Amino acid sequence: MRFFKVFFAALLALIVFTAIGMITLMVLIGKAITPEKVSLSPNSVLVLETSQKFMEQEQSNPLGNYFGDLDTDVPGLYEAIRLIDHAADDDNIKGIYLKVNGNGNEMATNAELRRALQQFKKSGKFVYAYGEVIDQGSYFLATAADKVYLNPHGGVDFRGFATEIMFLKGALDKLEIKPEIFYCGKFKSATEPLRENKMTDANREQTTLFLGQLYGNFLSSIGASRKIDTATLHQYANDGLIQEPGDALKYKLVDGLKYDDEVTAELKSKLNIKSDEKINFVSLSKYDNASTLDNGDGDSKIAVIYAQGNIVSGDSEKENTIASDIYVRDIRKVREDKNIKAVVFRVNSGGGSALASEVIWRELSLTKKVKPVIVSMGDYAASGGYYISCMADTIFAEPNTLTGSIGVFGVMMNLSDFFKNKLGVTFDGVKTATYADLGTSGRAMTEAEKKLIQNSVDSTYATFKSRVVAGRKLDPAIVDSIAQGHVWSGTQALKLGLVDRLGGIDAALASAAKMAKLSSYKITEYPDVKPSVGRMLRNMGNKVSTSMVKKEMGEAEYHTYQELKSVKELHGQVLTRMPFDYIIR
Repeated sequence: MRFFKVFFAALLALIVFTAIGMITLMVLIGKAITPEKVSLSPNSVLVLETSQKFMEQEQSNPLGNYFGDLDTDVPGLYEAIRLIDHAADDDNIKGIYLKVNGNGNEMATNAELRRALQQFKKSGKFVYAYGEVIDQGSYFLATAADKVYLNPHGGVDFRGFATEIMFLKGALDKLEIKPEIFYCGKFKSATEPLRENKMTDANREQTTLFLGQLYGNFLSSIGASRKIDTATLHQYANDGLIQEPGDALKYKLVDGLKYDDEVTAELKSKLNIKSDEKINFVSLSKYDNASTLDNGDGDSKIAVIYAQGNIVSGDSEKENTIASDIYVRDIRKVREDKNIKAVVFRVNSGGGSALASEVIWRELSLTKKVKPVIVSMGDYAASGGYYISCMADTIFAEPNTLTGSIGVFGVMMNLSDFFKNKLGVTFDGVKTATYADLGTSGRAMTEAEKKLIQNSVDSTYATFKSRVVAGRKLDPAIVDSIAQGHVWSGTQALKLGLVDRLGGIDAALASAAKMAKLSSYKITEYPDVKPSVGRMLRNMGNKVSTSMVKKEMGEAEYHTYQELKSVKELHGQVLTRMPFDYIIR
């Protein structure tokens, strides 16, 4: 009897505890979904952190305030640009303080932010930058400031660009995993990490070419701001002249060596406030909450459709994934809405599924027959990302966008030796037709099966090129010569006819309005990213699990784990995807 009393008492306590926990969670979620409006006081300074990663759309994580997450309700890139523009005309904002503490974004994103800061300065307001250890990506952004200050014991990384590729062939050989590889295009190097121990000559050639273009743009942009010619800047890097903080000052990369309190004191002087008063620093997220951006007026609309991440077939609940079912639905909705007069399709993707790319291409092509479709490229619009872009009326890219990569590949994994020799597992079975078990990883492929897969890859490649020929109105021979899986910078792509103009999303919107003959319009955005309880909890779970794995494995080992994990995802698909994630440092 005593056992049952204790058991039911414990059960009741558990139920009560769970109920209180759920009520508390619901209260937190309720507060999070309807955040309190922030009031903005005069003499405020807008704070922009270079370490903040800006995705194409808002990252809504309302529970972040309760879990110490710095990435709470981060505006999307275009929203951030509009907020900076809005601040230029806001009497409460006196200037911008750029906290240079790491680089959260890639080259094209930083270029758009940098352009927004340069435009902001035309208002006569100040932009100050301060950092302790300034890497190259954040320095690129910082040079848009009126003053760049460095901690006296910090440093500026100014070594030039490098990119490194991880090759997995040796690991696969040790594991006795044998990938069966199919591809079109001598530059389509996506499968190189699986079949080579180092870069092929073709891949080294294309990487050297576009990396040089990105670096040239980096130097010319910095040179224009710091009034130093690019040859001199290149010499600084080549000769390793920037080693100590004093070197950065000596060679005019920074305007002074100061501690944070000294920079703060200078800002107070700039604001004409007393030394014992506090500066009202306002983060971009809080400024977003305090501001009402003008979305235009009138009945006419321009739809901005954001496509960021891996391209996949069907539906997906993953964030930053271009799932064909979702995009077909939204593009069709935009096409059928008579109030929407033009579409800006913002692409930031290295590709993915060839079939999903074709499905999205089809829906956009139908839309183009009804209203103008303008593509704005972000950091990447390559392979499948270019597939879904090539049909547009006009394509805009940044000089340092990575695009092209018109090529196709497929991988089938033969795991029979791995299972047999490493795990003692073997496979056997029966089938009713010759190719019934095509795609199994439990045996090597026959020559006839290999031919079937290669034919499928060849057919997809031919279709891809035909889409480019029709969309870009180029000769098939020219497309074939600039395809072959070759990755191009935005500057190179412009010369080759793969894009039409250099510029960001603002330029794309202006072009869309001009094509639709609109003097005024409203902006409507897709897909919907409104926060939901399920999405918040799912995101929180993903962040916690990722953080725990990274903590246990370490950053470098986690990256290796992700690369090995991605090998599994390649099996059995025909893909239009960039070779790999280029990490430029």
